[in-house]
Amino acid sequence: MRIPDIAPGAKVLALGHYQPANIVTNDDLAKTMDTNDEWIQSRVGVKERRVAPDGESVEDMATIAGGKALAASGLSPEDVDLVIVATCTLETQIPNAAAVVGHRLGIKAPGAFDVNAACAGFCYALATASAAVRGGSARHVLVVGSEKLSSWVDWTDRSTAVIFADGAGAAVVGPSDVPGIGPVVWGSSGDKSEAIAIKDRDNYLYQEGQTVFRWATTALHPVALEACARAGVDPSELSAFVPHQANLRIIEAIARKLGAEQAVIARDIVHAGNTSAASIPLALSRMLERGEVRSGGLALTLGFGAGLTYAGQVIEIP
Repeated sequence: MRIPDIAPGAKVLALGHYQPANIVTNDDLAKTMDTNDEWIQSRVGVKERRVAPDGESVEDMATIAGGKALAASGLSPEDVDLVIVATCTLETQIPNAAAVVGHRLGIKAPGAFDVNAACAGFCYALATASAAVRGGSARHVLVVGSEKLSSWVDWTDRSTAVIFADGAGAAVVGPSDVPGIGPVVWGSSGDKSEAIAIKDRDNYLYQEGQTVFRWATTALHPVALEACARAGVDPSELSAFVPHQANLRIIEAIARKLGAEQAVIARDIVHAGNTSAASIPLALSRMLERGEVRSGGLALTLGFGAGLTYAGQVIEIP
């Protein structure tokens, strides 16, 4: 039996993102439901969100974001041998999105599978990609978070319609002499799994907002601190904190408890809404694009959501 060459580490080589063109403001929502801009901003922090048209799918958005990340990495499709798509909003379970995305990008015969850990999905997929590279199962991995939550939300329900949105973010992961993706800290609170759920395809997304808020603001900062500890990084060394963009109040509560005052905190939810598994790569890619963070700095990612699942790891910003 031959043991493959094992990379000493893995890192994110490049990022890419995509958002639909259609912007839906709080004032737009106020025309169709009992809400207003002040009410929405004070509770979840969203000013506007992007919503994909009927003809634009999870796979479409994933392909665009993945193509941008691949182009930014300087690699060709032939260099990629594994595609992972994190999503919980596909219209059908078969075929998986990863095989479709890989084919559309011209990646020949890649390993391809989807990950459904809801809003924690990108962190789960990134950890899996890192392990594949370090273990010799893949040389380069395309990881995409892509969601079309607008198809699963009741647009007359202000408890969910004001929060969720559509978009995609992607990362290319490859080998590194020095680890650039820290150990993942992941887990779940299955006893609260009914707090965010979709009963069946004839129903819309349901969320017990207060239950999720209490859980997120009390249970997750220890996960963030443990992810730093496992990576050998003090929170004071972080350049950025990029949590899942669930709710601005949750983001700021966790950030306060983390004690990383010098870090740039992702607040992409204000203009992008909650895009579930897409939110972390989308937010970090946009932060890089705007020059808010620097290449080579350390970012703490923290995904959490339906399941209730969570995962976090420290990464080097590409």
